Amino acid sequence: MKLLIFIFVWLNLTATLSAKELRVAVATNFMEAAKEISKAFEKNTEHTTLLSFGSTGQLYTQISQHAPFEVFLAADQVRPKKTVKEDLAVQGSRFTYASGKIVLFSLNQTLINPKITLEQGNFTKIAIANPITAPYGIAAIQVMKNLKLYKYLKSKIVYGNNIAQTYQFVHTENAELGFIALSQTIKSSVGSHWVVPKELYSNIYQDAVLLKQGINNPAAYEFLEFLKGPEATNIIAQYGYGISSDEKI
Repeated sequence: MKLLIFIFVWLNLTATLSAKELRVAVATNFMEAAKEISKAFEKNTEHTTLLSFGSTGQLYTQISQHAPFEVFLAADQVRPKKTVKEDLAVQGSRFTYASGKIVLFSLNQTLINPKITLEQGNFTKIAIANPITAPYGIAAIQVMKNLKLYKYLKSKIVYGNNIAQTYQFVHTENAELGFIALSQTIKSSVGSHWVVPKELYSNIYQDAVLLKQGINNPAAYEFLEFLKGPEATNIIAQYGYGISSDEKI
């Protein structure tokens, strides 16, 4: 009996010692999906994940200044490529984990024809993420330009530091409309949104990469493998992201 108790305690101690802490930098559009994936990963592995959120540009700047992140989940492919090129990330570890979609969102339940809404311009402010640091901000400008409306709407634009702040501008009625990520509204019945046709903006391929600071952390490798697996990809799809075998580097 004592031997069985000893073995049980030893096995639990071994599991505790093998459990690792993992720091992940996550683009804000992926916040809610990342939280669910992190929870599932922790349940499956007993590792602990510490998630930090921000715009892709802001996170890249922090990584380049040697912030203690071990995995980077970006909202584009440009910054992960740069981390590899600048020897901040592991060569060959980069892959596309999701393809983002943009929506025009309003608290106004009667927003039915967004193109007419935009053309009429019966609003004072439209929110978008800062295109310098946020890929979804770039996409928002592409949409307005392809609709031939950018020069008319430019003076009404307010910029969020990231896509979460952009959503807050609309949610708190500091802007009547806003271009945000589909993932931010897909599970909400608040307001109304228009899923922008993909031909109006460039593909938002979102890449993950193993950073050099995580090269000796088994949890980092396990997390990236988990991100490719069925449980994580099912969560990603539930938040409206595209997932396809041909959406690669």
